[in-house]
Amino acid sequence: MGPIEQHEMPFAGRRIRNPRLRRGIFLLPSLFTGANLLCGYYAVVASLAGGWEDFDHAAKAIGLAILFDSLDGRVARMTGTNTEFGMQFDSLADVVSFGIAPAVMAYAWGVRSLADQGSQRVELISQLGWFFCLAFLICCAWRLARFNVQGMAPGGSKNFVGMPTPAAAGVIASLVHGFKFPLQDWHWSVAWIALAGALGALMTSTIRYYSFKDIPWTRKQPSLAIVVVCLLVGVIWRFSEYALVIFACTYAAAGVALHIVRFFRHRLVSRTV
Repeated sequence: MGPIEQHEMPFAGRRIRNPRLRRGIFLLPSLFTGANLLCGYYAVVASLAGGWEDFDHAAKAIGLAILFDSLDGRVARMTGTNTEFGMQFDSLADVVSFGIAPAVMAYAWGVRSLADQGSQRVELISQLGWFFCLAFLICCAWRLARFNVQGMAPGGSKNFVGMPTPAAAGVIASLVHGFKFPLQDWHWSVAWIALAGALGALMTSTIRYYSFKDIPWTRKQPSLAIVVVCLLVGVIWRFSEYALVIFACTYAAAGVALHIVRFFRHRLVSRTV
């Protein structure tokens, strides 16, 4: 054993056995989960305030919650600190950030402003909005519980079963961020609450959505990939109102479109066999 190895091995042993360091490593993914939870709570409070700037801030908070949610699991896997407690903590935080927060924001932004009109039709729409936003929340909790039990789609980590809860919340948040001002026309409010119900149905469906988890983020990438990522970040930063709506809605529609293609392809193969 050489002198360098004799020097490094005791140091490595001290690193592994240091309880403070291990507590710090386990704390790191929980900090991202806590930041996710904080963003969800802030989004609820801002949505209750009711101003268009408050709604915009709430939508941005949900966007940050999506970022923190993607980081906590990745950091836990990279540091080898995956725990059952961390998984449950993450799921509870997701219920707040991607269930309660978008449901409250969807109702407050798309339905509550109609209350001043005071007609019987508006009262019915308000009740339907309350029901469909509640359905969105229930479907979010259902989706998270199913994921905790069943995990990813069969065949690896390439696909989710059902629309991921951050993606569903991202559709609502991106539209609020893109259009800014609360809805005042009951026709648009009906379409809005129908969208909330459809997103809830997609979360509890068996439609497969790409997870992006098989992308080797930690490996060397070609220069063109780095340029494309930088351009995407620049476009989102400069034209966030348009880019985020396009990305979120495209992801939601892509899962449905691919599911339809797979369905007809399966039927075609069954007929030819």
